[in-house]
Amino acid sequence: MTDDTATTGTLATALTHGRRLLGQDPALAEAQAREILTALPGQPEAILLLAAALRRQGRAEAGLVLLEAVIRALPDWPLVHLEAGLAFADLGIGRAAIAALSKAVTLDGRLSMAWDALTDQLQLAGDEAGAARARAEQIKASVSDPELMQAATALIANDLPVAERILKPYLNRHPTHVAAIRMLAEVAARLGRNEDAQALLERCLDLAPGFAEARYNHATVLYRLTRAQEALAELEPLMASNPRHAGYRNLKAAVLGRLGDYDGAIALYEGVLAEHPNQPKGWMSLGHSYKTVGRQADSVAAYRKTLDLAPQFGEAWWSLANLKTVKFSDEDVAAMRAQLARADIADEDRFHLHYALGKALEDAGEPAAAFESYAAGAALRRAGIDYEAEHTTAHARRSMAVFTPAFFAERRGWGCPAPDPIFIVGLPRAGSTLIEQILASHSLVEGTMELPDIIAMARRLGGRHRRESDGSYPEMLTGIDAAEARALGEEYLERTRVQRKTGRPFFIDKMPNNFAHVGLIRLILPNAKIIDARRHPLGCCFSAFKQHFARGQGFSYDLTDLGRYYADYVALMAHFDAVQPGAVHRTIYERMIADPEGEVRALLAYCGLDFEPGVMKFHENDRAVRTASSEQVRRPIFTEGLDQWRAYEPWLGPLKTALGPVLETWDQG
Repeated sequence: MTDDTATTGTLATALTHGRRLLGQDPALAEAQAREILTALPGQPEAILLLAAALRRQGRAEAGLVLLEAVIRALPDWPLVHLEAGLAFADLGIGRAAIAALSKAVTLDGRLSMAWDALTDQLQLAGDEAGAARARAEQIKASVSDPELMQAATALIANDLPVAERILKPYLNRHPTHVAAIRMLAEVAARLGRNEDAQALLERCLDLAPGFAEARYNHATVLYRLTRAQEALAELEPLMASNPRHAGYRNLKAAVLGRLGDYDGAIALYEGVLAEHPNQPKGWMSLGHSYKTVGRQADSVAAYRKTLDLAPQFGEAWWSLANLKTVKFSDEDVAAMRAQLARADIADEDRFHLHYALGKALEDAGEPAAAFESYAAGAALRRAGIDYEAEHTTAHARRSMAVFTPAFFAERRGWGCPAPDPIFIVGLPRAGSTLIEQILASHSLVEGTMELPDIIAMARRLGGRHRRESDGSYPEMLTGIDAAEARALGEEYLERTRVQRKTGRPFFIDKMPNNFAHVGLIRLILPNAKIIDARRHPLGCCFSAFKQHFARGQGFSYDLTDLGRYYADYVALMAHFDAVQPGAVHRTIYERMIADPEGEVRALLAYCGLDFEPGVMKFHENDRAVRTASSEQVRRPIFTEGLDQWRAYEPWLGPLKTALGPVLETWDQG
């Protein structure tokens, strides 16, 4: 063996040992690298090792200084650009990180780690489309089978049917191939089939518990499914292995917000933004959290920071408008119009901008222009939503057929007897947040948020069915027995327990859409209270029409859809008034405004609660409020918004037609 060969062998062994130490003890890896460089000054792989060791010890800037000379000497070495990108990412220099990581994958498209890091950086920068492409490239880089590479190519092109046609037969032949399972989960998630994606990722992790990318995907899907506690459990091992990962921290912050830990969420967002200040979506998420806890000035500042970074970001403009207390300046209006004049902004930015501009024009006393802007935003939003009014009408009709007096008489005494929940149902923008805030100011009642659990339960009970079919819910409820009904009630209480922080005996579930499931609630929780929050149909529906909802409420983007939905809701609630008299208490918003104390006393009496003077000072309650009315309920009851719809009556003809007789009879009964 020659001396050169011996040196080469010794160097390779030393570098391999150093790389192994990186994940175990970066300080020892640093010592190993320095030892190599003492013997071989300027050795590029040793410098790369040293830079990585420094980065893992929180000294990324020192590592970048070392990398400069290597990049100049070896500009086509992909690994040095990868390490530079990781260092820039740790330092929060997002643009430089994206540039370096993009260079790395341009030089070597098989660098899975570079694609993974690039995905995170693009997400932080708010480039969701770019992040999706990078994630697909990362999946492709992690496989070598030609079939899977073909499926990954289809994923990159967002050709989901082709990807699915390749992956399903492949998994029939290779049922334990975790990369293929993860790819099929990606297809399902992009198609909105989150339940399928979750099941696939769960299978993937059963086979490969250490598959970090799959676990991150799993946590994300669980969050989308509103299974926040499970998402948090998935994030814990990821955070333990990489506590500075910005993507993990951002997702954990969102999960904590879903669980009601707003202080924890704010701390995480603030920490990430201190290190990565140039991420517009991060500032917007922080603004949402500030809004929820009542820190309005901080919320406005965070939204404005978002717009400083990305003036085309429509959701940030809408978030400012949605505070309901911010008045846009002439400069703001000009800025929004300038963004709308661009041809290169996404539809999502465009419809948010239309809604925000509509609010600005409404505040300026220009109803015709405001309605035009609201209608433009609603039309654009409606085009991307799969909502059919006939399904709502059919559900109401089928519910009336199932939930008869005989149905309840035969099941008297069934369900979980706990009286804890107070459901507030109806349409959004009907005054439900005001009712919630009043009740949550009582010493025995805790406010939570719009809880998804009843709807999730109904979907599960309905089973899998085609979009065009009606499914088996609520008819299948006729086939369950007393034990099953009680178990469902107990399941609801268990699922919602994580939202209860104060130990008060009663809590509020303010999901308005639960009106469609009053029959289920009465079956499984017969002692729960149900409050129907109702408002004049033109005021309620127009208020919903000009409101962009973060999720759900697909009926609210078309005046005809809105009118039909309101009419179906009134018909279904009238049915329950007839078959279960007194089970539901109705609070009319206009009556609450006219006689607050009288209506509040009636409300408390229905709930079996003594009157407390503090409930009339609900605006002094500093609890977190997660709805569009969060700032409005932090003020005393006011009347100025009651008849705002009248200025828009000339354009509400389709709504009136769809409402039909309900327009005159909505407050009867």
